[in-house]
Amino acid sequence: MCDKPRCPWPKTDPLYCAYHDEEWGVPEFDSRALWEKFVLDGFQAGLSWITILRKRDAFRAAFAGFDPEKVARFDDRDIERLMNNAGIVRSRAKIIAAIDSARITLDMRDKGTSFTDFIWAIQDGKPQVNHYAWGQIPTETKTSQELAKLLKSKGYKFCGPVIVYAFMQAVGMVNDHTVTCFRHAEVAGLMKNS
Repeated sequence: MCDKPRCPWPKTDPLYCAYHDEEWGVPEFDSRALWEKFVLDGFQAGLSWITILRKRDAFRAAFAGFDPEKVARFDDRDIERLMNNAGIVRSRAKIIAAIDSARITLDMRDKGTSFTDFIWAIQDGKPQVNHYAWGQIPTETKTSQELAKLLKSKGYKFCGPVIVYAFMQAVGMVNDHTVTCFRHAEVAGLMKNS
């Protein structure tokens, strides 16, 4: 499965390769899917993405399929249930941040701004194609710094500029597949059709 020229980071892990080959960098405009990825990136803070990826199904089950309507209604019993769930990252601060994030997202929506519109506005809804070699890819950019600041101004947590840039890469706001990776051209083509 990992026999094509690709970015070096998935190495030979089949799950990581599948994520790289099928999801990472593909422009995402669905608000629920964007919010799921945003929450998972928050849980990643201080950890590796493969750790979160391996727990993603457990996270989806624990967080009601990342339906913000349902997560926003979570209460203290749900927090304790999640703290006792060995299938996810059991950080009280991150769990509370995810619940608060659902409430913030719904409040924005109720005031006329979807999570998609809020996230993509920083780039006028247009993905950016980069042309990096391995070792040149930044960990944060001016845009990720600005988006992190906007997110924090709304009350979101675990959204520093490095986490936000990882999120931007994952949801295809930027194409950071290396120029030698077979997915660079494929994702660039998807971005033109976005």
